[in-house]
Amino acid sequence: MSTATVRNVVLVHGGFVDGSGWQAVHRLLTRDGYTVKVVQNPTLSLDGDSAATRFILDGLDGPAVLVGHSYGGAVISEAGTHDAVATLVYIAAFAPDKGESVNTLIADPPSGAPVPPILPPRDGFLFLDRDKFHASFAADLSPEDATFLADSQVPWGVGALSGAVTEPAWRHKPSWYLVATEDHMIPPPAQRSMAQRAGATVVEAIGSHAVYASQPGAVADLIRQAATSVTL
Repeated sequence: MSTATVRNVVLVHGGFVDGSGWQAVHRLLTRDGYTVKVVQNPTLSLDGDSAATRFILDGLDGPAVLVGHSYGGAVISEAGTHDAVATLVYIAAFAPDKGESVNTLIADPPSGAPVPPILPPRDGFLFLDRDKFHASFAADLSPEDATFLADSQVPWGVGALSGAVTEPAWRHKPSWYLVATEDHMIPPPAQRSMAQRAGATVVEAIGSHAVYASQPGAVADLIRQAATSVTL
């Protein structure tokens, strides 16, 4: 066995957004010769999103770095047991343990933590308050970019939040974690706690919950580190 560079990267988005937010990260990595796939997970159920991720993994010609942002961390924790996954990268993401869901992880927030402005469910779907989207989700993006994200929100199915992980991939695969220090959706202390529990290699970046879009260089750097540190 020896250390090798993994050339495939699979990116999984979180709730309220779609895969287009990964564009800058995709551009940086493909310029370096990586093959990058973006999963357009429907965010209706954890099972469905995991299946969508496995479908992309099935089509690869070699091992991959599997990357998840926010709720996408729950998805990669569930789907990351796939044989093609060499390592996991969490970007300001949930990292549930066996039997945990996003709902259980947010049930007891740290004292004084900001409360995400999630509106009451409508027909089984969740949205963020449009007027509070910029401050809560994307404070370090321009007002124009944050407004676009707010106005193009993907309805997040309440069933996705209650989907429990069956066997967390981070118990079997090496993991990396980027903590967004100015995150108002997932409190940074909660991010650090989940990363420590997963035994992840941790880096921190000054960024909002949308760090994958506001700090694509830092995100791409971490993915490169993970890709070049795999033992095959």
